[in-house]
Amino acid sequence: MAAHGDPLGAKKRLDSWKEIATFFGRDERTVKRWEKERGLPVYRVPGSARGGVFAYAEELAEWLKAPNLSWESGDSVPADALSADQTSAHQTSDRDRRPPVPALVPAAAVPTKVLTIKPAADVPVPSLKLVPAPSRLDRARVFLWLLPFAAIAASFVALSFTPHNPRLKHALAAPHIPAADAQDLYLKGRYYFEKRTPEDLTKSIDFFTQAIVHDPGYAAPYVGLADTYNLLREYSAMPPQEAFPRALAAATKAVELDPNNAEAHNSLAFASFWGFFDATTADREFKRAIELDPTLSRAHHWYATFLSAIQRDHDALAEIELARQLNPSSTPILADKGCILAAAGKTEEARTLLMQLTASQPDFAPSHRYLADYVYFPEGNYAGYFEEWTTVARLRHDGNAQKKIEAEQKAYARGGPRGLLEQQLASARESFEHGGSAFSLARAHAALAQNADALKYLEIAYQRHDLQLTTLTSDSALRPLHQNPQFKNLVAKVGLPPAQ
Repeated sequence: MAAHGDPLGAKKRLDSWKEIATFFGRDERTVKRWEKERGLPVYRVPGSARGGVFAYAEELAEWLKAPNLSWESGDSVPADALSADQTSAHQTSDRDRRPPVPALVPAAAVPTKVLTIKPAADVPVPSLKLVPAPSRLDRARVFLWLLPFAAIAASFVALSFTPHNPRLKHALAAPHIPAADAQDLYLKGRYYFEKRTPEDLTKSIDFFTQAIVHDPGYAAPYVGLADTYNLLREYSAMPPQEAFPRALAAATKAVELDPNNAEAHNSLAFASFWGFFDATTADREFKRAIELDPTLSRAHHWYATFLSAIQRDHDALAEIELARQLNPSSTPILADKGCILAAAGKTEEARTLLMQLTASQPDFAPSHRYLADYVYFPEGNYAGYFEEWTTVARLRHDGNAQKKIEAEQKAYARGGPRGLLEQQLASARESFEHGGSAFSLARAHAALAQNADALKYLEIAYQRHDLQLTTLTSDSALRPLHQNPQFKNLVAKVGLPPAQ
């Protein structure tokens, strides 16, 4: 299940000159002049050929307070020109105060492949101050910083990241003001993060890395890195075993830099559960994120997917609805709502929502995958299942998935549903013999009612720390095993609540 959200928490974004002018109660020509002559904080959309701009209401409100602004006659902005929502956005957020970073110990030795980052071409953005792209040494240094945390991240998640933790008291001494260059690079990274394609996620990593190079004490780019790695294993072919340790390391570092950063706790919770099936830490960190910022839609969103995974369907539906209300235009939130509805047995509601999304947002892969796996396959609509998974493979640029679905189509044509299940078993076995997932092989055996073999490979999956074990109790293919004592024992060892 995917889990994504708004890039900048509760900050209200204005997406055109018209919206910016409306904010001030002035015409577009006036606010354009203010940008040129008075430094109005307006940003250009990277790569936009039509001069697309955006701004944040909170920053515009802070700009109004600047003591060095000298207003000409007719330029004053009346107090009643701002709505109540805009006025509330003027308050300085605690999440924007970031404490200083303690020194890091460089790693003694680093495998070469870990340092490899696919560089993204810099995109000129006229209103943002551009800086030279980091050298290979700079890029390597960022990951040298992260690697010690990746090695000990599993122990860090056991800590309570609150102001009462004596290890973090020093981090609350003074606020950290991010360097302007680093902040601009971070915003560019978030822009590409929201586009969700494999290429754009790679670009976002590059910009977050540059931001860290320019300001290692700035927590936000570490959160950005964590979020991007959390998604890469879903939107690209990056293996979870590679993505999640990096995500956990970056999120852990972000929490250390800024213990009061709700987004950092949220990212840590996500990586802790889906990367290391640590439900206890995940629940604590999700709750901490929501406590710090109840308006953070991504926290409610990701918490909802976690609650669904541990079969708390009622709570999951409540949380995903809160996320939708906070960010009603978010396609990822709506897609995951469809997935949660299906898991809760509300199949028709899930079908309606997911079909609407695949029609209106055809390039968003998760909607197609959820429709295939959670609606079409369980009801025996194999033609729909094949069509949607073909689309997923194309959108993810996943050649192996494309070959797999083609083989399944041929097997179904020869042997019907039984032939399809046998082909899925053959594919899972071949993958397992080449180092692939034992969990996938177990569920393929379970689908054919070969329960002894299913339990055998689930145990191997546990020994290998297979990350798909987070779905042990929620995967419908394993439901026939729920009352088996060996299965119940495995659920307890993984640390999940008992299967319902």
